[in-house]
Amino acid sequence: MPEFLDLHGITNKAVRAAAEAAMQRHGLHLGQDHLLAVLWNQDGRTPGEIAAKVNVSTPAVVKMSGRLIDAGLITRRRDDRDNRLVRLWLTDAGRALRQPVESERRRLEESVTKDLTAAERRTLLSALTKIQRAASVLLAEPD
Repeated sequence: MPEFLDLHGITNKAVRAAAEAAMQRHGLHLGQDHLLAVLWNQDGRTPGEIAAKVNVSTPAVVKMSGRLIDAGLITRRRDDRDNRLVRLWLTDAGRALRQPVESERRRLEESVTKDLTAAERRTLLSALTKIQRAASVLLAEPD
């Protein structure tokens, strides 16, 4: 198997496991922090808008939002102007998670990149951006 795919796979698993543990300290599952981040930046988004921002399907956002509603972190309400639309809104508890979750994510990123120089970090982010773009193009191509 190609070296990049092997290294990427084991690195991704390790980083995801560390991120999952970090989010669990705040009562969240990995991915829920991304949904909340969209609402922290602009509250009252539709599930479709959130899905587009975090690059997942709308049904995935609907399912995840149900769990966040059950946890008391967001609410779901009909749009004031278009009753067909549903919008998701942060509760006070959801807003209160912003600082601790963002701090946790910063700590994790600093921890996993602590052995890199500033130049290596910039190069890594640039390379990952290019790889993500190329992989997205592959996904968009017909079989």
